[in-house]
Amino acid sequence: MSVDLSIYLVTDTGVAAAAGHDVVEVVRAATAQGVSGAQGVSAVQVREKDASARRFLDTVLRVADAVPDGVAVLVNDRVDVFLAARDAGARVAGVHVGQSDLPPETVRNLIDPGAVLGLSASTPEQLAAASACGVVDYVGIGALHATSTKRDAPPPLGHHEFARLVAVSALPAVAIGGVTAADLPMLRRAGAAGAAVVSAVCGAVDPGRAAVDLRAAWSVA
Repeated sequence: MSVDLSIYLVTDTGVAAAAGHDVVEVVRAATAQGVSGAQGVSAVQVREKDASARRFLDTVLRVADAVPDGVAVLVNDRVDVFLAARDAGARVAGVHVGQSDLPPETVRNLIDPGAVLGLSASTPEQLAAASACGVVDYVGIGALHATSTKRDAPPPLGHHEFARLVAVSALPAVAIGGVTAADLPMLRRAGAAGAAVVSAVCGAVDPGRAAVDLRAAWSVA
């Protein structure tokens, strides 16, 4: 896997709209280079829990058009939407699935061997299974903190438990769940490959500024 997961934006159309933003414009601002030349967000997972397949696909296509080269676009849960976007010629890197979605081995058979496959995990047993199946590229460990942006999020882990899970994970791990810039130095020191954020960017007054601040917080660790 060659995808940079360090600052990983998970989109939320509702949170963006509540802050007065179009979600694709949030992505465009968050993946642009700041005044220092540094890029904010390095990967974007498009998550549309309540959208129809056609609306979800439309959002994925627009996001893929909006991001610069080097920023990976991942599709949350819906393998069919990923395949449709790829068939339409969109630059989509892969999919991220949860424990209740299709088994990762099945997902790998549906996507090509070169596509990125991420899996959510929150226990040592789930992390061991993710590694043992041999088809998962990275894991998303959470929820770090309580979050209102994911209705089925597991109980919050906190930094100590997150660090313990990263230590036993054989796969690169990204923290998710209520993550803010203040968390990033601790997460990086714990061994995280990256930090996934939702409200910290989608709900920010200035999503581009928020992404640059997250990049700076990650870089100082």
